[in-house]
Amino acid sequence: MDFPRAARPTSPAHIPVPAAARTGALLAALSAVLLILVAVSWAPLLSFDRTVADSLHRSAVDEPGLTHVNRVLTDWVWDPWTMRLLIAVAVVWLLWRREWLLAPWIAVTSAVGTFVQQGLKSAVGRERPQWPDPVDSAHNAAFPSGHAMTAMISCGLLLWLLRRYGARGPLWILGVAAAAVSVVGVGFTRLYLGVHWPSDVLGGWLLGACWVALSIAAYERAVLSRER
Repeated sequence: MDFPRAARPTSPAHIPVPAAARTGALLAALSAVLLILVAVSWAPLLSFDRTVADSLHRSAVDEPGLTHVNRVLTDWVWDPWTMRLLIAVAVVWLLWRREWLLAPWIAVTSAVGTFVQQGLKSAVGRERPQWPDPVDSAHNAAFPSGHAMTAMISCGLLLWLLRRYGARGPLWILGVAAAAVSVVGVGFTRLYLGVHWPSDVLGGWLLGACWVALSIAAYERAVLSRER
């Protein structure tokens, strides 16, 4: 798992700290707004959630074949543990390259993101959609979607590593496409299977992207401090 010599930069590419910090701050603000709206049960948001959830659930009940495909995707391809396994592989690769700071940084970012997600679930305590004819089941609270947040964190970190180590052209396009399909795809599966509200998935995406941006900003600042 190494890049061709021609594609490997002399030194890792750095993301400007201010840009990453501003992005993280904006995403944090959006996440906070959505969290508040969910916590106070804002009627327009709940109405939107219910309309989308009802429509997708009717389709899931009427299309058992498509429902089975979505279950396979959400339980195996885009399961949080699959995402964490990819992060573990990346961490091992970084250790092989003797990246003694970046390897644990990636591991801790992923692990703490999981704890943040579980903490928010417990704090908000939002109930999942309830159906008389469910096509799937899930436990614990609904907000934010753990699948969506884990996918966003994992894919965001992996894209950062690709860019940092010189991925360009087809490799970069392939990485971005795979990440986009995974993040959007897992969000759709959770909605289609009726185990989350749309705002749960959106919350997972926003919080995951926010966590990655803030982690990148903090890491780049730490690197700059060490180089001075």
